[in-house]
Amino acid sequence: MDYIREHKRGIIGTAIFHIVVLLLLILLGFFTPLPLPGEEGILVNFGTSENGFGDIEPSPAQSEPAPVQPVQQEEEEVPPPPAVTSPPKPAVAKEVAMTQDYEQSAAIDAAENKKRQEEKKRQDLLEEQRIAQAREAERIKNAEAEKIRKAEAEKKAKEEADRKAKEEQQRRINEINSRAQGAFASTGDGTGGKGTGDGKSQGQTFPGGNQGVPTGDPNSNNYGQGSSGSGSQGSGPSFSLSGRSSLRLEIPDFPVKEEGRVVVEVFVDKLGNVTSARAGVQGTDLQNSSIWEAARQAALKSKFNNDPNAQASQKGTITYVFRPN
Repeated sequence: MDYIREHKRGIIGTAIFHIVVLLLLILLGFFTPLPLPGEEGILVNFGTSENGFGDIEPSPAQSEPAPVQPVQQEEEEVPPPPAVTSPPKPAVAKEVAMTQDYEQSAAIDAAENKKRQEEKKRQDLLEEQRIAQAREAERIKNAEAEKIRKAEAEKKAKEEADRKAKEEQQRRINEINSRAQGAFASTGDGTGGKGTGDGKSQGQTFPGGNQGVPTGDPNSNNYGQGSSGSGSQGSGPSFSLSGRSSLRLEIPDFPVKEEGRVVVEVFVDKLGNVTSARAGVQGTDLQNSSIWEAARQAALKSKFNNDPNAQASQKGTITYVFRPN
């Protein structure tokens, strides 16, 4: 009730508007005009001749009067028979023309459709060729990449095999030299038969010497029974590396024909590996580049103890004393 009371004016106005529109439609739009309009016909020319193109309308032919022949009075006049007229035939020229136009249009459409289909086939063929060429190029590219990868893998495998072969050969040479030269030891200066080293020293001359006993520890600073007299010289190199001990000091693989000392400067990491070496530093008195290189290679293969508290690259020296046999 409140809604009707609030919208009373709007409801009344809407009702009046629709009543007026309905009255206008009844008065103006729902009446049929009288009289009804007549139906219109279509003029059709059926033609009067069996032949014709249909382009020119012939004028109607004038009938000529039949000639008067004299007849006898006794004979009765016989009326002439009615002329037989053939039924008119519809004109077909226009229809033929329309049929020809339709056939020509259909032929043109068929030709265009055929042309479009051929063009589509050609485009499809070109697309297939393009895809095939792209696939072939991708295959060739992958084959080349695979070939390069295999070549690199074979090269690395060959290098690794060569390296292992060289290491094995060097190990055998070092083993033979080690057996021939004995264990590493320092120069002894004992006066009664026992020689002791000086802490870090592992001997001063190479090759030769028999300090220590075969069953002793090559890393020990105390050595066993020496030879008689003032002792004998050690058979291995010596090193100087603060706070570190040697696990393995390689012997240079070189035939010694000169006597002298070669000092090699080395840098050792925390794991005890020799990262770099330089022969011929201060203290070297043997000037032979071949011996220097042999000493440097031996220093690079040496090994020291692991020390986590050591410097990342600790500097030291390894001294080789060469003496001809």
